Amino acid sequence: MDTSAAPKSGSLTRWPLLRAATPAGRYGPSLTLVLLMPLIVLFSIGFLYPIGRLVIMSFGDAAPGLVQYRRILATPLYLGVLSRTISTAAIVTVLSLTLGYPVALAMARARGRAALVIAAAVLIPLWTSVLVRSYAWIVLLQRSGLVNAFLVDSGLTAAPLKLLYTDGAVILAMTHVLMPFMILPVTNALRSIPPDYARAARSLGAGSFATFMRIVLPLSLPGVFAGCVMCFILAIGFYITPALVGGPEAMTMATLIAQQTTVVLDWPFAAALSTILLLVTLTCVVVFRRALSVSKGIHSVT
Repeated sequence: MDTSAAPKSGSLTRWPLLRAATPAGRYGPSLTLVLLMPLIVLFSIGFLYPIGRLVIMSFGDAAPGLVQYRRILATPLYLGVLSRTISTAAIVTVLSLTLGYPVALAMARARGRAALVIAAAVLIPLWTSVLVRSYAWIVLLQRSGLVNAFLVDSGLTAAPLKLLYTDGAVILAMTHVLMPFMILPVTNALRSIPPDYARAARSLGAGSFATFMRIVLPLSLPGVFAGCVMCFILAIGFYITPALVGGPEAMTMATLIAQQTTVVLDWPFAAALSTILLLVTLTCVVVFRRALSVSKGIHSVT
């Protein structure tokens, strides 16, 4: 049978009739736009419109201008809350990476029952409500809680310590809540690394530490950056855990915004605070993306 007239793979451009028969050739970009239209409408109504209204409200209706922003910059209390929020989010991100990377490495390399146990230890807390986990830390850290009871009974302290309603309690509870968001992206990046790379490095004389530093860690950086972005963004806008575990003494931007909207009822000022928090979040995302691109460029050269 003569097969010279049959179209070859990837040669639809030579056969206009076949190209027109395909959905992409028949409808073109209009079909893609129609399919994306529900998502675009939902994104516009659920995100762009509220954010736009928030920014407009921050400039004030009665006296439009930068009055609310000048108030934030001129008050040390608000700048201190913003600084505490950013520093707390940074510390939580670093702790989540430090504690979560070994777990992710073990989760990526484990097989069989060990892999199931590690996955359950990571995912079950993620499926538990943040409110429940925050109350669990209150039970542990209060003056009559398990931690203080252990310290007093063992003779390490003469009286119960103030562990609850402190910055340390907020950092500890937030790290526990956000650590799965660091572990899962890093685990996915580690599993995507071919094992032949590590075997090749060891066959060339590299030890375990050198293999990790030169092969495993650089190739897992996309997962590390993704986990850092998620942890930092979630931490910078966390509300439930700082409100319950930290109290009024460890106020963050989220609790301050809630106070302005529900107690003081100063919506323009709350909108200005939210806009500043949004700008900080977008800046951090841009910095993380830039750092990831620079890291990829460095490792591609080396």
